[in-house]
Amino acid sequence: PGMAPNAGITREITEMNTAVITFSKSIHEGRVRGAWGTFENALVIGIGGSALGPQLVARAMARPGKEQLKMYFLDNTDPDGIDLLLAELKGKLGRTLTVVISKSGGTKETRNGMVEVKRAYEQADLKFEQHAVAVTGLGSELDKVATNGGWIRRFPMWDWVGGRTSLFSAVGLLPANLQGVNTELFIEGSAASDRATRSKDVRRNPAAMLALMWFLAGNGKGSKDMVVLPYKDRLELFSKYLQQLVMESLGKERDRSGKVVNQGLAVYGNKGSTDQHAYVQQLREGLDNFFVTFVTVLRAREADDFQVEPGISSGDYLNGFYLGTREALSENGRQSISISIDVLDESRLGTLIALFERAVGFYATLINVNAYHQPGVEAGKKAAARVIELQGRIRSLLFEKRPQALKISEIATSLNCGEEPVFLVCEHLAASQIATVERIDGQFEFEMQYRAK
Repeated sequence: PGMAPNAGITREITEMNTAVITFSKSIHEGRVRGAWGTFENALVIGIGGSALGPQLVARAMARPGKEQLKMYFLDNTDPDGIDLLLAELKGKLGRTLTVVISKSGGTKETRNGMVEVKRAYEQADLKFEQHAVAVTGLGSELDKVATNGGWIRRFPMWDWVGGRTSLFSAVGLLPANLQGVNTELFIEGSAASDRATRSKDVRRNPAAMLALMWFLAGNGKGSKDMVVLPYKDRLELFSKYLQQLVMESLGKERDRSGKVVNQGLAVYGNKGSTDQHAYVQQLREGLDNFFVTFVTVLRAREADDFQVEPGISSGDYLNGFYLGTREALSENGRQSISISIDVLDESRLGTLIALFERAVGFYATLINVNAYHQPGVEAGKKAAARVIELQGRIRSLLFEKRPQALKISEIATSLNCGEEPVFLVCEHLAASQIATVERIDGQFEFEMQYRAK
């Protein structure tokens, strides 16, 4: 907070931190309760940075049997996935705190998840509002819903914080605190990384070094992919987290001057030593279109290491596979970066995440793109809205012509649109249990007909 550009933002950050810790403590101590008593579970509803970061922390810092609340996440608008999650929470909703995270409150995936979960509470004869907390922008759609509905609490999500860099705001700190993670240590670790990345001596600045390695490996154009291989099960989601952080930040059509540059840095990954049996074969002998980032944790486990062979532990094998893979790639001229931490705790996790956040900022400067906007994502949302609008027009047309069945070409001509989107939407409607549209099969796809039931 002390590095904020003005006293007002410093105050907002400090007040948010205090509020998150105080509220979480009231949940843990049972002073804020659900319909059936003390909260035992927390369900986080969000998407992208509003879910992926909190999921990473929850997985990395999991302490089965020692956690304050058991964490669940709903991060998509897939009905089947929603049903699977709600089946896990059946009989538990009265002791489940639901945290809805959306800056604008208008993100459809999050809105849909909230509506579905609210229905589940009501089916259990529970009031959703008495179990709900919002993390959102002041005055947003979600903020209004939470205020008018009398939700338990609201926490701020500021305009100047992007979703993929929101892990150290209430977006990440509230779920972590509810789980029982020591977020003060988490923030301290991030601050340590921040201090290091302000050094003007490049060789003492880890984020600058990392960004320069990316620049060198990809010839300043992202011509090689980054394969992230954490040799730690708790960091399994780290590569997925970095996909959003890196690719959404750096994948840009134009640079800051408006010139078309089509920049980016593709990220994919698995976990060690699972990667030994997945795609290391291609990494060593296939296309040389990548560089690897290894992440290792020196202490294999908290308890005394069990020996699977005399003098050899499972952790020894994990380290051996890491070093062996690294050497095998190097022998064939394949580039890699290695990052190691001594233990995986809140402080080191904060340091690791902040390191990559800062590296993304440095790299964006090197290639002259804006790392903190996402016009492509917004374009995708607008295109999705157009599909929903087309779906409504198709249904209206079919009901207007009922009981007549229409060919794809006839629907497309009537609506003045392409045949392919009509076909794909009609197939979806015919498969839906609530759309009341049926398909009449033809010999070929373009001979299909559709009608309202």
